[in-house]
Amino acid sequence: MELEERVAALEARVAALEGTGADAAGTTGVGEGDFWALEGLKRQLDGLGAEDGGVLFTGAVRLPPGERYEWQYALATESLLGEEGEDWADRAEPLAALGHPVRLRLLREILAGRRTAAELAELDGLGTTGQIYHHLRQLSGTGWLHPAGRGRYEVPPARVVPLLVVLTAARP
Repeated sequence: MELEERVAALEARVAALEGTGADAAGTTGVGEGDFWALEGLKRQLDGLGAEDGGVLFTGAVRLPPGERYEWQYALATESLLGEEGEDWADRAEPLAALGHPVRLRLLREILAGRRTAAELAELDGLGTTGQIYHHLRQLSGTGWLHPAGRGRYEVPPARVVPLLVVLTAARP
């Protein structure tokens, strides 16, 4: 390969890599433009007359066991922050449930396919069986898990993408 061809190929690879990295605003090179999801949200909100904007989170996820989830949720800013806005106090318990390293590990393991209490108890670093059941009850009581019968647990389908969004938002 000639030097010019090699340089051109390297430039193309660098441009492709730069286009897929996240910038300081949190955008990625996925989609039709840097703000493709944002532009779609703004069009939707304009159609609804939501002058103060809104929030959107969405995802298309395939978990290691093969399950697929597609989910999206949008909410106008006024419903979150306005005078008639939602009470944030009812969010404390579900968020607190995620605030323990063992619970986060349990959720990760369950999403990865370890679904029974017996499988989870075999893992190092999660504590005793009683402690594991305590954490599973906390996660179930706040909606992050639900029992699927015979000692099995799963993350409800409507919680998979939101869980991953919360974890993404918590990245340093």
